[in-house]
Amino acid sequence: MAPNQETKHRLVTTFQRRIGNPLTKRLPGQVLLETTGRTSGLPRRTPVGGRRIGDTFWLVSEFGLKSHYVRNIRADPKVRVRIRGRWYDGTAHLLPDDDARARLRTLPLLNSTAVRAVGTQLLTVRIDLA
Repeated sequence: MAPNQETKHRLVTTFQRRIGNPLTKRLPGQVLLETTGRTSGLPRRTPVGGRRIGDTFWLVSEFGLKSHYVRNIRADPKVRVRIRGRWYDGTAHLLPDDDARARLRTLPLLNSTAVRAVGTQLLTVRIDLA
């Protein structure tokens, strides 16, 4: 990662971990992605933006393979997603060959705009819901 990309990643993730995520996780309408911690084995919940289409939930990670939830998915693709207050079991798939910028155009505008603004290594994630 280029130096300014690394700085951007550090600043954004620090903000998300300390301020953004703790606040948004509490919002009843916020979509949450629950992964299993790759080291701890404990459930890890991350607010995400995306869209359910049929039995599939789509999202784009702004930092690709550097995102902790993506690293957790690589270790264990079994996840849960809370959509509109209801939890769904699913299996996550990382899609590096998908056009993440094009995918963002199909997802909610507010989140997609933020991901495009702060993202440095976009990665599409597809979750097949059970």
